Amino acid sequence: MSLSVLYDAPGPKTRRWSVIASIGGIILIVAFFVWMYLTLAAPRVNANGAAQPGMFDPSRWDIVALPDLWLSFLNGTVATLQMAAVAAALAILIGILFSFGRSSRYAWVRAITGVILEFVRGIPVLLMIFFVFLVFTAGSYWSGVFGLALYNGAIIGEALRAGVKSLPRGQREAGLSVGLTPMKTWALIEFPQAFRQMLPIILAQLVVLLKDTSLAFIVSYPELARTISLNRTFFGSRYMFTLFVIGLVIYLALNLTMSWIARFVARRSGPRLGKALPNTPRQTGIDGTRAITLPGRGFEPPDPPH
Repeated sequence: MSLSVLYDAPGPKTRRWSVIASIGGIILIVAFFVWMYLTLAAPRVNANGAAQPGMFDPSRWDIVALPDLWLSFLNGTVATLQMAAVAAALAILIGILFSFGRSSRYAWVRAITGVILEFVRGIPVLLMIFFVFLVFTAGSYWSGVFGLALYNGAIIGEALRAGVKSLPRGQREAGLSVGLTPMKTWALIEFPQAFRQMLPIILAQLVVLLKDTSLAFIVSYPELARTISLNRTFFGSRYMFTLFVIGLVIYLALNLTMSWIARFVARRSGPRLGKALPNTPRQTGIDGTRAITLPGRGFEPPDPPH
């Protein structure tokens, strides 16, 4: 019989209530989706009092056969990925600079970096993009890139600084003891370990950055969200739900792909628990300990040397 160490095994009554709660939850979820489908499929009346077909009526989906529609969505997706890729690279670079400034040995460097960080983190991403657009008179593309890079770079910098602080103090002392300068110790010993340790958090923040590209509509950048708005203006509000569904599927595909990459890297970024590293001698016994036989129980100590 297996014994539970961390919690007591549930009894028959608890298991019964767990099954009832699971079935009830499934019924509620199915009921919600059925209600949502019936609500969207039901005919509705517009502002002028005219009856309109439901959202799943074929007359609302005839535009999906138009090649120009898919070409516009393709251009919007490419524009979104272009902004996200450049902004992600700059965000990592800015994050490294912020991490170095916050970890500097000079108090004035830490103070200036802290003020800049608080300023950047205190402004919403939408206003940051608009701020770059107004102050630096940059185009719509670079306004979105720099706005996203600054905001997300500040968050990545704080994550890297936390990673450096979480390292054992002996890592830094070991580097200084062999003659490395504080800068070389940070760059060669501390930062590589912190970056690998915080890589899953950094990738998760880059997923957020990809979604935040939709905020570049404030500067009229033709990304995916603005593509949906422009197509709604061109085809009419009748196809708003159709365009929304197409954009939703594209956004889900992009974000789920990035999330999968983040989870994959998170599993690969560190040693796996419970598995020995290469070239590690195999250990026996419980929890990797070796069995030791006490004297008098099948073990005879060697004779002392004469």
